[in-house]
Amino acid sequence: MTNWQQEADQYLIERDYSKAVNLYEQAIEAEPDVRSHYWHLGLLLLLQGQETEAQMTWLLAMTEGTPEQLEVWTVELMQMLHQEATRQEALINDSVAWAIRQHMREIIPTDINNLLHLINLAIKLNTFIGEELTSLGIIELLKSEKLVSLDVDLLLQVLQRILDEMPWPPAAMEFAQACIAHVQEPISFILILLPASIKIAYTKKCPGLAARFLELCLPLETEKTEVLRHMAAFYQNAGNYSKGIETAKLCYSISEILIEKVNAIYLVMRGLMGAGGYWEEVYVVLEQQESLLLSLIEEEAMVSNQAIAQRLFNSTIFFPYLRDDPKNNRHIHNQVSRLAQVNVQNNARNQVERYCQIGVTGRTTPLKIGYVSHCFCGHSVGWLARGVFRYHDRERFKIHAYFISYKEGNDPLQDWYLQQVDRAYKGGIYGDEIAEQIYKDEIDILIDLDSLTLDVSCEIVALKPAPVQVTWLGWDASGIPTIDYFIADPYVLPDSAQEYYTEKIWRLPYTYIAVDGFELGVPTLRRDQLDIPSDAVVYMSTQIGYKRHPDTVRLQMKIIKEVPNSYFLIKGPADQEAIEKFFIQIAEEEGVNSDSLRFLPQVALESTHRANLAIADIVLDTYPYNGATTTMETLWMGIPIVTRVGQQFAARNSYTMMMNVGVTEGIAWTDEEYVEWGIRLGKDEALRQQVVWKLRQSRHTSPLWNAKQFTREMENAYQQMWQRYVDTSG
Repeated sequence: MTNWQQEADQYLIERDYSKAVNLYEQAIEAEPDVRSHYWHLGLLLLLQGQETEAQMTWLLAMTEGTPEQLEVWTVELMQMLHQEATRQEALINDSVAWAIRQHMREIIPTDINNLLHLINLAIKLNTFIGEELTSLGIIELLKSEKLVSLDVDLLLQVLQRILDEMPWPPAAMEFAQACIAHVQEPISFILILLPASIKIAYTKKCPGLAARFLELCLPLETEKTEVLRHMAAFYQNAGNYSKGIETAKLCYSISEILIEKVNAIYLVMRGLMGAGGYWEEVYVVLEQQESLLLSLIEEEAMVSNQAIAQRLFNSTIFFPYLRDDPKNNRHIHNQVSRLAQVNVQNNARNQVERYCQIGVTGRTTPLKIGYVSHCFCGHSVGWLARGVFRYHDRERFKIHAYFISYKEGNDPLQDWYLQQVDRAYKGGIYGDEIAEQIYKDEIDILIDLDSLTLDVSCEIVALKPAPVQVTWLGWDASGIPTIDYFIADPYVLPDSAQEYYTEKIWRLPYTYIAVDGFELGVPTLRRDQLDIPSDAVVYMSTQIGYKRHPDTVRLQMKIIKEVPNSYFLIKGPADQEAIEKFFIQIAEEEGVNSDSLRFLPQVALESTHRANLAIADIVLDTYPYNGATTTMETLWMGIPIVTRVGQQFAARNSYTMMMNVGVTEGIAWTDEEYVEWGIRLGKDEALRQQVVWKLRQSRHTSPLWNAKQFTREMENAYQQMWQRYVDTSG
């Protein structure tokens, strides 16, 4: 008996099913009452594709059995089939395993573990369409009662795989909710939902959906502050500012550790600033935030959690939006960045120690230039950086691009960047992994395009994977000690700025940014559609809610009040209800009829947005945080702009661009001058036309519109930076 069964098992392993069938047929003839012979024979017939014969064999064995016997025999059959399905899956015969489990489902349709295995296999076979969660009755089974035999580890594995799918099945949320009652350790559920929601929010660009998934974790007590922190950011990113602010405040109220309070109050500030119109509360929160940050600096807080440590980097990002005080802003800013870097490096000592061994020896020309950013896509930075990538000298430089949170999908600009570089690394959201790739690629000069706008970028440069590191374009300098240089120009920072920068300010000859121009679409705005007379003077402002400082809005209303037959068009991401209330209230306080205001919706395409700028006669810039991309688009469209110049980088963006196109009309150094220029340009049509003519002529002469020349200047800077490094390292 033992010998022939071993022989049959060997035939099974060798897939010689016909010989195994003969052995079991002989066994049944010799021992007709041994039911396991029928189970194995049916399985072998099934493996040969004879499904009907297999089912008949199993049914034949169960005839004349008592209910008690049938129950026992069914369990035996299911165990045997489960064992073989598991073996086939281990052999990566997933379609065979799936077929076996389908027969198991016909035998016991409510076997929850088998149904979960079927989902797993369908995902692996790329046949999963989502409706199986309901059609197989899985969700109803999970809801109906506590399933004693449920394999919780399998359940969580299936949940993980479903959340990794794209697009997500409509029933995924309901399935995740049904899982909660069966999870014995809440942290295991959260450890699946939290990273999955981060991927959904940032890589898949569905922050609203990510927030709803995380809501499922709230009844669980574990890790509540971490869940709330991410939920607040997701709601804000989805434009649900009221919910985002509320969630951030709840997170702050239950945070006990100082660094958690710092992280939470940053999110409160982020929500208030993003919504726009909450300025009184913003300044109250600013005082609290500043006090917490100073306490954190004094405490020299050390944090073992890398994710929490790196969040410190962008905790001061809103200071320039609120006040033009670079000396004091950067004093706190630089100290926080230093503390964040210390924590990040302490948590990655082995990695940092390896990177410290980077030397000049063995490095040869051409120089390897690495650009790291999450903005190589349809983003302002993505539009502005194109010229450098297009015109790089590939004989002298090898260009690498490190995509943070690379997004699968249809983004033509992202695809364009992939084609422009010698090597592209499609990174995720983990800075240490991207830093390691930069180190392995032996990048000579690393250019960070994000600065403090993304903590992952900060983590990467804080680890120092390249010998020379530079900040350019995305924001002001980060203040991270591992950054060597900050790219500027003669205008965007005053001469005294080096006093409060930790990075060496590297001034290019004319401008710190240049493009060849912008693509234009077909305009979708008409004056008659907005109920604006054709002879009216139209002012416009297109900025995010962060930049709508009430003092500047008040100046803008003074301009509208003094210019007859004038209208003000307002556009930009914010909480629409809050921003309208904010503008209307200031308008009424300044004696401006709210009928003069028009609030414009967002448009899908950048090219359409630029074409729509042509409806304006004058653009009114923001202060203390100017426009950057918006200013360049305005100048390219030949529209006069009024800007208020300050001392900080953010308050001088428009100034440097206007100087580079040779237009000083509209440059104001005081609030009074801002109003004067706004009124003058509104009333003097001849002056406006003169500015328009200058702007059109600048397209042929200005450094701002000469990306090729700018690229040569950047390359000269890179070579000089590298030579300095070589000289000091020798």
